[in-house]
Amino acid sequence: MTDDRTKEPAKAGTKKGGKEVSNRELKSDVFTTLFSKPENAAKLYTALSGEEAAPEEIRITTLDGVLFLARKNDLGFTVKGRMLVISEHQSTVNENMPLRSALYYGRTMEKLLQDRNLYREKRLPIPTPEFYMFYNGRKEMPEEKVLKLSDGYIAKTREPMLELKVKLININLPTGHRLLQECLPLYEYSWFIERIRTYLQDGMDRDRAVTLAVQDSVREGIFADFVREHGTEVQNMLYTQFNMDDALEVRYEEGVEDGMERGIRQGMERGMERGERRLLVHQVCGKLQKGEAPEKIAADLLTDREEIDRICRAYEECGPEEAAVLARLEE
Repeated sequence: MTDDRTKEPAKAGTKKGGKEVSNRELKSDVFTTLFSKPENAAKLYTALSGEEAAPEEIRITTLDGVLFLARKNDLGFTVKGRMLVISEHQSTVNENMPLRSALYYGRTMEKLLQDRNLYREKRLPIPTPEFYMFYNGRKEMPEEKVLKLSDGYIAKTREPMLELKVKLININLPTGHRLLQECLPLYEYSWFIERIRTYLQDGMDRDRAVTLAVQDSVREGIFADFVREHGTEVQNMLYTQFNMDDALEVRYEEGVEDGMERGIRQGMERGMERGERRLLVHQVCGKLQKGEAPEKIAADLLTDREEIDRICRAYEECGPEEAAVLARLEE
């Protein structure tokens, strides 16, 4: 493609040395912003499931900063008794996506259930979860692939008691995946990203490539509504998005991923330990409110008496509020 355009739309940012510097602070990326609109989420669901859905049936459940720390590229919503969690990748495929999806699912269920009593005998109805990873990177990748949580298990079993599958779908325009034909917003998004990459391959710098792709979008009427609605913020999102994807790819190639995995394992261990303590505090506080003695509580819960006494002391100091008791124990 030739660069025959000279007028660039204004872009948000600050002046530094007389040069415009794009804003690097990102709230949501283009993918998440696009499909957080119920009408677009409904079209995506219809393409994935083959079942029609109306925008008013969509309930967005996206969490803040859970799957990735640097930018918000995940999307969650419920519709027709299902909960879809979708993440979009433009760098390397992260083999830990099933694990991250499991953590995301737990957080989302906490948000959906909130104060509903998990300890009552009657079964709570919960939406059926589905997990997807939309790959839009530059490396060779099949049209579809399934990542499984059990692939990371240390002890392999024929039928693991807990399994979670993430379906990877390659949404690069050249793949021609059926979703690109059946979901217009997804096709237009992939077209837009492909146009930016074409300019980058032609030797343009990233900011110029993004600017020209935005101009192409408006002129050709593809992805134009989104560009007009969000204005220069689209450019801000893309500047950060492409910079972060490049950074993640470099980090992967340098082996920093090993450190990230170690951090995830340590974080999971700490999270599980804290979760167990929260459950124990909940049980002990409930029994103390019923007037049960510490020695009976320790026997009933098969827990060390010293640990029960620590919780009892915190209960006496802080009162029946479980959060206050837990906070005191963690001091």
